[in-house]
Amino acid sequence: MEQEEKKIPVAVVAGPTASGKTALAAAFAKAHNGEVVSADSMQVYAGMPIGTAQPEESEKLGVPHHLIGFLSPERAFSVADYVEAAGACIADIHRRGKLPVVAGGTGLYIRSLLHGVRFAQMPEDSALRQELSRRAEESPQALWEELRQADPEAAAAIHPNNRKRVVRALEVYRLTGVPFSVQSRQAVPEDSPYRWAIVGLGFHDREALYGRINRRVDVMLEKGLLEEAQGFFQKGPGATAVQAIGYKELAPYFRGEIPLEAAAENIRRETRRYAKRQLTWFRREEGLHWLYVDEPGGMERLLAQAEAIFRQEGILPWVKEDGTWPENR
Repeated sequence: MEQEEKKIPVAVVAGPTASGKTALAAAFAKAHNGEVVSADSMQVYAGMPIGTAQPEESEKLGVPHHLIGFLSPERAFSVADYVEAAGACIADIHRRGKLPVVAGGTGLYIRSLLHGVRFAQMPEDSALRQELSRRAEESPQALWEELRQADPEAAAAIHPNNRKRVVRALEVYRLTGVPFSVQSRQAVPEDSPYRWAIVGLGFHDREALYGRINRRVDVMLEKGLLEEAQGFFQKGPGATAVQAIGYKELAPYFRGEIPLEAAAENIRRETRRYAKRQLTWFRREEGLHWLYVDEPGGMERLLAQAEAIFRQEGILPWVKEDGTWPENR
């Protein structure tokens, strides 16, 4: 028990895209002297604020947010990279007497961070990676199908648009003969440095979530998603941006093959499918407390429920009213 109390307390807000987790995390952090650490695999990239739904300054409520828009879109960012970067942020936030609030929808990032997973070094071959990358540019769907045949579990977790992850999974399989998913499970769990509790935003009626997704896509287009995406396509298909939902679906429109509304509907459809996969993942997350967005009460009710859960789990009491940590913890 004493060892557990020495761990860093972390509040986690998870959920599918467009569920409102960013807003809840910001409100909770503002109310409890916290700072937000993003857990989103695409929001790490700079120059993509609209397509990756990065929070605007007004939405941050004056709360510092970390791991958003800091990385070049040409750079890869693995789960291991995230665990290291988020761990450094959490340690710094805690050191300054504030509460770390992790918020996002990339379930593998959250699970790996909270459970203290240390990833084994996997083999690399630059020549093979170049060959696979070339094939991915020519036909990403065909390369994903190859991955599905070799490693169905990895393919199920990787969107065909995410060329870098598809290439990496096939590279590991080709070099070792062992599926990437199997090797990932063999990552070494260490004793987690955190005491954590996690709430997840869900919906009794999935159509309510899908309606929010459809409206979000419309707002993104109004804010300038077309211009943002076109800028990345002009740089060439190697940019990470074209792997993200909301960018690749616009390529046929830019080529004059389909009207804008058809491209927009493709974005809505792919985002709904992604949200469904996120919900499936989080339902398997042990210890997650569900809060339902489509119940009466809005943000005020969600915040009160989240506070009650984090108190019950022993996360909130560690923060004193003056923002310092108890000396006798």
